[in-house]
Amino acid sequence: MDNNENVFTNREITVTYAPRCCVNAGLCANQLSNVFRSSVIPWIDLEGAQTDVIIKQINKCPSGALKYHLNKKEVA
Repeated sequence: MDNNENVFTNREITVTYAPRCCVNAGLCANQLSNVFRSSVIPWIDLEGAQTDVIIKQINKCPSGALKYHLNKKEVA
């Protein structure tokens, strides 16, 4: 079954959002509105905060709809 998962990425982190899992608690948008923007598309802007701050907010997601993984750094 398709869960309409959304993927957002930058150089450091990839964030996935599964809207069908979301309970719309609003913690992400209320507590970190520079990243999780309720009235703008795309609604997740990973340039809005430092990666560690984004991770801390994702870890507060009560439904698990938001997940992340760190991107591998390229070796020169």
